[in-house]
Amino acid sequence: MNLSFFIAKRYFRSKKQSNFINLISYISIGLIAICTFCLIFVLSIFNGLEGLLKSQFNIFDPPIKVVPLKGKSFDLTTEQLSKIQAIEGVVEVVHVIEDYAYVKYRDRDMVVTIKGVSENFLNTNQLSEAYVYGPRLLNKDSIPFALVGRGVQNILSIIPGNELYPIQVHYIKDIKPGRMRADQLYSKKNILAGAVFAVEKNIDENYIIVPIGFIRELFNYNNRLTALEISLEESADLTLVQQSLNAILGTSFSVLNDEEQHESIYSLIKLEKLFAFLVFSLLLGIGSINIFFTLSMLAIEKKKDISVLFAMGATNHMIKNIFLKEGALIAFSGAFIGVVSGLLFYFLQIKFGILSFGIESTIVSAYPVELRFTDIFYTAMSILAITFIASIRPALIARRYNSLDGSK
Repeated sequence: MNLSFFIAKRYFRSKKQSNFINLISYISIGLIAICTFCLIFVLSIFNGLEGLLKSQFNIFDPPIKVVPLKGKSFDLTTEQLSKIQAIEGVVEVVHVIEDYAYVKYRDRDMVVTIKGVSENFLNTNQLSEAYVYGPRLLNKDSIPFALVGRGVQNILSIIPGNELYPIQVHYIKDIKPGRMRADQLYSKKNILAGAVFAVEKNIDENYIIVPIGFIRELFNYNNRLTALEISLEESADLTLVQQSLNAILGTSFSVLNDEEQHESIYSLIKLEKLFAFLVFSLLLGIGSINIFFTLSMLAIEKKKDISVLFAMGATNHMIKNIFLKEGALIAFSGAFIGVVSGLLFYFLQIKFGILSFGIESTIVSAYPVELRFTDIFYTAMSILAITFIASIRPALIARRYNSLDGSK
C-alpha cells in the first residue's frame, strides 16, 4: 500500500484530539453526500423528462422530416421521389401539406393546424398507439374522413362517425386587389370526423389530419407539398439515410431527425440540466470549504507527527500527498453515501413512484427517471476537482512543519 495513502487513511479513521475537527469532518461528509444525492437524482429526472418527451413526440412525428429552407411549399420531381423511396432503410414516404385553417362544427368554431397526408400515412407507426376511438381511416368509398385530436374534439364537441354533422373547413385565400366578394376570400369544404387520437395536450388541441387530396382542393396546391415524412426500418442507419437525402435534395432542403424537429425544447431541457449541475456543483464547492478547514486544523494538530516524518526521510511531496488524499477520503466517503442513496431512491422511484406530479390527468403519475453513466462520471469529476482545490492549500501548509519541535 502507498505510504502516503496509508497515513492519510489512519488520520481519517483515528479520533482527533479536538472534537471540533471531527464535527467539521462529519459535516463535510454529510454535505457532500446530500449534494451528490440531489445531483444524481435531479439529473436522472431531467433525463426521464427528455425520454418522456421523445416517446410522446415519436408517436406523432416521423423519424425524418424534410422541409424547405425557404418558403412554405416546394415541388419534387418524380425522379427525386423515386430515389428517396429507393434509399436503403426507407419504408414509407408520406406526402404532407400543412397549414392553419378555420374549422366549424355545428355552433362551435376554432382555428386549427390542418395536416393533409397521403394514404400511406396509415401504414406508418405514427399515431398507431394514440387512437382513442372512432374509425381509423382517411377515405371510405371516396368519402374523406378526418383524424381529430382529442382536444379539438372536446372543444368542438365532435361526434366521430356522425354523418349528419360534418366538420366545415375554411381556408383564407391570398387576397388580391379587386376581389370584394366574400366567397372569393376563402375556400370551404366539409369532411366527416373519423378516429380521435390523443398524444399530448399541445398536439391534441391543435391538429386535424385529413387526406392530402382534400387539402389540395381546399388550398389549391396542385402538386406542391410542405413536407415529406419518412418512416424507416428499425435497423436503418439514421445518419446514413440523412446523408443520402441531402445528396438527393441538395442545399434547398432541411432534413431533420426526431431531435432536430423539436430542437428548441430539447435544447431548453439540456440547458436546465446544465444549470442544475452547476448549482449543485456550487453547493459542493461550498461544502468543500469544510474540507479546507478540517485539513487546515488537522495540519496544525499533527504538526509534531509531520516533523517526525520529515526526520525519518519524508519529502515535501509525500506530506502534500497525505493531506490531498485525506481530503479525497473525506470527499469520496460523502460521495459514496450520496451515490448509493441516489441509486436507491432512483430504483424506489421507478418501482413505487415516490415523487409524483400530484395531477391525475398527466401522461404519467410520477416523475420519470433515467440514470446515465455520464452523469455519475461528471459528478465524480466535479467532486474530484473541487476536493483538490480545497485540499491544496492545507497540504502546502503542512509541508512547513519540517522541524522536530513542530515549528515552521
